[in-house]
Amino acid sequence: MGPAPAPPPPAVARFPVRPPLWPRAALRRRRRLRPVCPLGPKVEQPGGPLLCPPLPRLPPGESPLDSSAVVMGSPEGRFHFAIDRGGTFTDVFAQCPGGHVRVLKLLSEDPANYADAPTEGIRRILEQERGVVLPRDQPLDTSCIASIRMGTTVATNALLERRGERVALLVTRGFRDLLHVGTQAREDLFDLAVPMPEVLYEEVLEVDERVVLHRGEPGTRTPVRGCTGDLLEVQQPVDLGGLRGKLQGLLSRGIHSLAVVLMHSYTWAQHEQQVGALAQELGFTHVSLSSETMPMARIVPRGHTACADAYLTPAIQRYVQGFRRGFQGQLKDVQVLFMRSDGGLAPVDSFSGSRAVLSGPAGGVVGYSATTYRAEGSQPVIGFDMGGTSTDVSRYAGELEHVFEASTAGVTLQAPQLDINTVAAGGGSRLFFRSGLFVVGPESAGAHPGPACYRKGGPLTVTDANLVLGRLLPASFPCIFGPGEDQPLSPEASRKALEVVATEVNSFLTSGPCLASPLSLEEVAMGFVRVANEAMCRPIRALTQARGHDPSAHVLACFGGAGGQHACAIARALGMDTVHIHRHSGLLSALGLALADVVHEAQEPCSLLYAPETFVQLDRRLTHLEEQCLDALQAQGFPRSQISTEGFLHLRYQGTDCALMVSAQQHPATTCSPRAGDFGAAFVERYMREFGFVIPQRPVVVDDVRVRGIGCSGLHLEDVPRAQTGPPRVDKVTQCYFERGYQETPVYLLGELGCGHKLQGPCLIIDSNSTILVEPGCQAEVTETGDIRISVGPETPSIVDAQLDPVHLSIFSHRFMSIAEQMGRILQRTAISTNIKERLDFSCALFGPDGGLVSNAPHIPVHLGAMQETVQFQIQHLGADLHPGDVLLSNHPSAGGSHLPDLTVITPVFWPGQTRPVFYVASRGHHADIGGITPGSMPPHSTSLQQEGAVFLSFKLVQGGVFQEEALTEALRAPGKIPGCSGTRNLHDNLSDLRAQVAANQKGIQLVGELIGQYGLDVVQAYMGHIQANAELAVRDMLRAFGTSRQVRGLPLEVAAEDHMDDGSPIQLRVQINLSQGSAVFDFSGTGPEVFGNLNAPRAITLSALIYCLRCLVGQDIPLNQGCLAPVRIVIPRGSILDPSPEAAVVGGNVLTSQRVVDVILRAFEACAASQGCMNNVTLGNAHMGYYETVAGGAGAGPGWHGRSGVHTHMTNTRITDPEILESRYPVILRRFELRPGSGGRGRFRGGDGVIRELLFREEALLSVLTERRAFRPYGLHGGEPGACGLNLLIRRDGRMVNLGGKTSVPVFPGDVLRLHTPGGGGYGDPEDPAPPRRWARPPAAFPERGSVSEYRRAQEAV
Repeated sequence: MGPAPAPPPPAVARFPVRPPLWPRAALRRRRRLRPVCPLGPKVEQPGGPLLCPPLPRLPPGESPLDSSAVVMGSPEGRFHFAIDRGGTFTDVFAQCPGGHVRVLKLLSEDPANYADAPTEGIRRILEQERGVVLPRDQPLDTSCIASIRMGTTVATNALLERRGERVALLVTRGFRDLLHVGTQAREDLFDLAVPMPEVLYEEVLEVDERVVLHRGEPGTRTPVRGCTGDLLEVQQPVDLGGLRGKLQGLLSRGIHSLAVVLMHSYTWAQHEQQVGALAQELGFTHVSLSSETMPMARIVPRGHTACADAYLTPAIQRYVQGFRRGFQGQLKDVQVLFMRSDGGLAPVDSFSGSRAVLSGPAGGVVGYSATTYRAEGSQPVIGFDMGGTSTDVSRYAGELEHVFEASTAGVTLQAPQLDINTVAAGGGSRLFFRSGLFVVGPESAGAHPGPACYRKGGPLTVTDANLVLGRLLPASFPCIFGPGEDQPLSPEASRKALEVVATEVNSFLTSGPCLASPLSLEEVAMGFVRVANEAMCRPIRALTQARGHDPSAHVLACFGGAGGQHACAIARALGMDTVHIHRHSGLLSALGLALADVVHEAQEPCSLLYAPETFVQLDRRLTHLEEQCLDALQAQGFPRSQISTEGFLHLRYQGTDCALMVSAQQHPATTCSPRAGDFGAAFVERYMREFGFVIPQRPVVVDDVRVRGIGCSGLHLEDVPRAQTGPPRVDKVTQCYFERGYQETPVYLLGELGCGHKLQGPCLIIDSNSTILVEPGCQAEVTETGDIRISVGPETPSIVDAQLDPVHLSIFSHRFMSIAEQMGRILQRTAISTNIKERLDFSCALFGPDGGLVSNAPHIPVHLGAMQETVQFQIQHLGADLHPGDVLLSNHPSAGGSHLPDLTVITPVFWPGQTRPVFYVASRGHHADIGGITPGSMPPHSTSLQQEGAVFLSFKLVQGGVFQEEALTEALRAPGKIPGCSGTRNLHDNLSDLRAQVAANQKGIQLVGELIGQYGLDVVQAYMGHIQANAELAVRDMLRAFGTSRQVRGLPLEVAAEDHMDDGSPIQLRVQINLSQGSAVFDFSGTGPEVFGNLNAPRAITLSALIYCLRCLVGQDIPLNQGCLAPVRIVIPRGSILDPSPEAAVVGGNVLTSQRVVDVILRAFEACAASQGCMNNVTLGNAHMGYYETVAGGAGAGPGWHGRSGVHTHMTNTRITDPEILESRYPVILRRFELRPGSGGRGRFRGGDGVIRELLFREEALLSVLTERRAFRPYGLHGGEPGACGLNLLIRRDGRMVNLGGKTSVPVFPGDVLRLHTPGGGGYGDPEDPAPPRRWARPPAAFPERGSVSEYRRAQEAV
């Protein structure tokens, strides 16, 4: 860097700019040389204190901080510290006596120099401020310290790395494997190994106890009342005598931490309390009761939360104890507060593991919400925190946005936590060129070896691309790289790594299927940066649009080491016009801790209706919880004047699962509301905003009552930086590469800029911890508070033609997927039925002018490729009878349908000057009922299509812009004319959901229209073809690799496989590989004929199964579209079970035969052993209720992995209803839900076990089962043994046991029990050649996503 002018007093130390991840050893050496204050220009000050600018003078009598002892401030002449202990670095923000601020950054782990980073940071600042030497081996004097606030990743890292306490789980008998099975959905749809994180507990003890909800059956025990108001029966008291010896055994084996999770303890906690008291009496050091950790219904997430608490809290306590030992008196007279996941501070004694997972990132959200939001005139803000491994995205619009259930590292936590969405894209994200597509992440280079420019042989990353483009300046980095960690950053290493990938790109362009001109090195780097930006835009769009907000109406608040290089481009892509970068952006999380308030929350479950007759009870509960919060905060020293409280009710419409936590803060009480406020009006307003409709006649249920108490204690920063003293000084001029080539780019030092300075882009602003890129057409300005505000100008249109460009191919891939995703958001928001709104059983898709699939979201396996058949049928069937304003409806199997409840709505899109549709959009949703012989339209014993519900071959749902409600109603009621059948049983939901599907299609039309407006029709249609060709290329590469591997081993290029349905119907397949073309023929000749029952699978089902298998075999993320099937020719005999007659029953083919098709294809390719091959469909119903579930089984083993136990596989991924919700809404008791030991096939790699599930019925009802693999066992492979068959048993009340067979309907009566044994997976390899034990660990190269956007995607794929 160039020389810096003398700064104004007090002196400010300059901290060199760092890349996203720094090698540790070099930083250790660096910190031995001198303490560092990471702000301002570099200044040498031997022996002198290193200070940061003081806070401004305020009017007389006004302190910059509150005078209370608990307020972050220094009126009493003591220090206040706010410390963010991250995974790599620890940031310290200190308010010193006199009001000035000092900041410091140091390594979180540096055992050669200090034992604890926060303690060391405090020591250094005290040493510098007081001018005395404080030995590291002596506890620090605390007389000058008023408070310490800390955010820490200790809990997060322990969870990610599985380094927590040894824990045992105590759970109600019959549920020992409940948390292993969880929701039964798998994380990655297309990974045949089904990688899943292991549970946190080491052992399980089943507790003999049982509480059930009271339903008033004759002869039952006297009920007790739970805290929700529900009546319950204690069927079995806790057997404490039998439990005592088992607990003593745990202690003898060295387990001292317990998680206690008993059924319905959220409302009846006495049993958990008795177990907890016994455990504490015996000497367990930590006991987490689920009823105390988070008293909310749903035992699975509550159980995971209790386990996380038991697993993490001891680790946190050990850390806190070690931290305290570094101070005299162990911080007895110092206020120590920790940041919780909900964005509030809590006393150290109440800081628990389950509330600590987002402790670090939460500080950043609080930081920008308290600064940027106010500075930008209360305009909504998107937080964009881009680090080395991942990027955190969040939103603030006047109040912190919370979620109450989210997963981190595979563990679902049921606790208030900020909605921070983490995506696997950061400065260290790796760059690949795969099958013609630019790919960014999710793999990361990590801190070691780091990016290629670190000189340690690391891979090509986003940081390297930015370095090649001149957007990072090597001279700004210290010499800490290379094997000896004494070398400068290496642009040459970045260029060399990029040249390898550029060679692949240009080889593809000059010799691939679409010839094009080669790209320069800079064009390749720029392409990767643009693809990375688009990848980060998708979650921001999803986060805002999910709640009905426009992303362009937000300000982008950028912080984190790598975000400044991408902020302008991302804001531009999202239509935002402002980027705000706080002057302390490099340590915004630490600043957020200083600005945060102390929070105490109280919550209890509830089951009251929100109605006038319950308002008094709700007010009483809110008052009780408010008193708890007041008492807790006053006990911490807060006067009542500094405490505010806010009440919340967790409300939902009766019969739905979509609950909203609402506050009445903006809705004062009325005569028709509780005294605490009009929660009903708040609920209706938010429901309308998020979902676009309300259900006025539906009762509203209160699930939980919550009060958030806030003790105001944060720092109020009002400091004003120095005013400008002339034009900004240009430190140097460099060359940066942009869309139109290299441009001269001035470089400024942020520490030298003053209020009012304006900088035209392009330019670089060097911050203490990052580089800010102001792109051409943008202008940066230094605000009155010293922050950087960038005004983002419109993007200069780039010239894109129809010729293939791999950069634009990657961008269009993201844009096409984003269109399908946004269509899905509209459908989910505006639909009314549980199936679509909450179970998310739908798909939305975009199609080319020939009806070929371009993009499909979400990836529901049984929908993959099937909608393409539907669209192409309509094109052929209607011909010229397609006009603007027409919308089509179809569900017929011969028209590309899967089964009748899946209704597909198709909209042809016309463009000015074109006579035929230029593309199509479609949405397919599962409707809960469309008539037929049984409720739910999925009869187990149907023999013709008419018995399964209303049929639509090609129906104009909208004609000439008019919704055809009358004709539609008549068609939906038509099945009632058939003897034994009924018309639709829920016409209102059918009509509402179909309107929602039309609206989703309209959104797709709008978005593609915008794309055409930007690029032109010919370009958009060309890239629809290019993206299909890309998928085709990936499949051809896979087929060539498979054929080559067989050829090398002297094996033929033809493979074959056969399996059977339980009725003996064969599914036969021969695959002939053409090695030169990378193509194959999939010939199902020899497959059995159409059957009398409903196992017939429409042709579209086989295509979906084939696309699913091809994607699994490719083994990497590729666009799933028509191109996947281009290299294959499919032969399916007409009249067979896989291509039945138009009137054949098909409901079983969709859910059962599809699984067998997958088994046969994977067997032919020898990919893995068979999985359970069944969805285990169970339906229960009577005149006033209906329930449907599918049940998990065992996954097949494969080369290098054991099969997963208790999980859904292949063509289904449905989540199962939580046991407590099941028992509260339906007349059943779940007696057992556990793994079925030994049901997985033996092998070198063993197959996964199935499950045992027992339902006891409390009312007379009709039970239907539709299952497979009850006769033919799931095959093993390469010497592995087959998995066990399934078994359906009905145990009558008198003890008589009956084998129901695979498919039947039978009346059941109170006291009867269904015992379901699901199949296991097949084994792989010789059982006598045992495999080494597999241990789960988070892959270091990938980062797990989290937040509401990730949860939504996972929920969509769990269908």
